[in-house]
Amino acid sequence: MSEPVFRRASTDDAAAIAEVTAEVVSDPNPVGIDEPLSVPQAEQWLERQGDAGAIFLAELDGSVAGFGALDFDTQHPDTATLGVWLKSRHRRMGLGTRLAEHLLEHAREHGFRRVVGRLPDGNEPALSFLSSIGGLVPIINPDMQFELPL
Repeated sequence: MSEPVFRRASTDDAAAIAEVTAEVVSDPNPVGIDEPLSVPQAEQWLERQGDAGAIFLAELDGSVAGFGALDFDTQHPDTATLGVWLKSRHRRMGLGTRLAEHLLEHAREHGFRRVVGRLPDGNEPALSFLSSIGGLVPIINPDMQFELPL
């Protein structure tokens, strides 16, 4: 296996993003995406990001292993929402952590003051991942929200 490549996604990557979402929504653990994205939906998501938000890809051996997104909040311009999704065979390899690092660096460079997200109820692997990258998840957390330090 070659060294992973991390890069900002473009609309040319919409099919790969849609493919990842199709796999992760079929996992037994909830993932924060309710249904797979179509290619046009993925293209719209990418276009909506503009310069503020970002979607980064993790590629292994020339194929997309997963992606991470940093969505901006139009009502709170200093806040972004983070999400990371990997195909099952590429988990527990450090790719999610490295994707999160790229997203957090992007957040810092673009002046965001807060990075938040929602953790699906009962998703222990995601909770472990978030804790490992510094996510602050309150013990009593009915909405399962987290915040990452910048």
